[in-house]
Amino acid sequence: MTAVARSCFRAGLALEILEISATQDLAQVARIVADCRALGVSCALDDFGIGYSSLTCLKRLAVTALKIDRSFVGHMLDNPDDLAIVESILCLATAFRHQAVAAGVETLAQGERLRQLGCELAQGFRIAHPLPAHELPDWLAAWQPSPHWIDPPLASTDE
Repeated sequence: MTAVARSCFRAGLALEILEISATQDLAQVARIVADCRALGVSCALDDFGIGYSSLTCLKRLAVTALKIDRSFVGHMLDNPDDLAIVESILCLATAFRHQAVAAGVETLAQGERLRQLGCELAQGFRIAHPLPAHELPDWLAAWQPSPHWIDPPLASTDE
């Protein structure tokens, strides 16, 4: 298991809040997120980029992660606009001191490109399909990331 994965598992319980839900009553959601954080429960803003993508949400919510929506990740290799959105969300995550999690990683190439862009956390069928909790320890013991995901070549600045 990579150091990044180990740190995620040590983090404990994390809740995901749909971005669109957070914008419906930002004050109440901000209080809930703050209360969760006080209890040691982290929160991620899920489906980031497909709702209103309010910068006010980023400013007011004490979330620890932004989850990049699978619709952008899935097309980023062949659609420059989706790649620009992924890059922008990664920049926002960095600026607000949040982790970025790419959702919907289905191919080695997607994972490699995300690593080149500095995204260290991902989920998707290329990593694992949904599985029962009792199978998780065996999966963790056996899973090996692609060598390109561990030490990816640097992204070209000529793109």
